[in-house]
Amino acid sequence: MRRELPMILIRGIVGLMFLLEGFLKFAIPSEFGAGRFAELGLPSPDLLAPFVGGIEMLGGAAMLFNLFAGDAALALLLVILTALATTKMPILLGHRFGPFPLPPLAHYGWLSFLHESRAEICVTFVLIAVLIDSGVRMGRRRQWYQGE
Repeated sequence: MRRELPMILIRGIVGLMFLLEGFLKFAIPSEFGAGRFAELGLPSPDLLAPFVGGIEMLGGAAMLFNLFAGDAALALLLVILTALATTKMPILLGHRFGPFPLPPLAHYGWLSFLHESRAEICVTFVLIAVLIDSGVRMGRRRQWYQGE
C-alpha cells in the first residue's frame, strides 16, 4: 500500500480536477461550457462542450476509482493538449492561432505562455505518469512501458 500511495494521490487530484471541470461545463455552460467553446471559435459548441464535459467526468471518475485509469489518462491527455492549443498557443505566438483568439495580456511569448499554462503543463505530466503506471488496457497484452 505504501508504494502505491503516491500514485493513488496523483490519480485522486487529477481525477477530482477533471470531474469538477466536466461538471462545470454542464452546471454553468455560459462560462465553462458552450459559451466558452463558442468564444474560442470551436465548431458546434452546443454539442462539443457537453461531449468534452462527459469525457472529463468519466475520465475523472475512472482516475478516482482506478478503473481503466490508463485509458482515461490517454483520453484526458487529448483533452488537455487541445486546451493548450486553443487557449495558450495564441499567448506563445503573440497573435491569433487559427480561429483561436488572443487573450488580453500585458506580455506574450515564452514566459507568458509558461506562466499561463502552468496548470495544463503539470496536468500533462501527471497524465503521462498515470499512463505509464496504469498502461492502456484496451488490448490483452501489457504495453512496453509497463515492464512485462
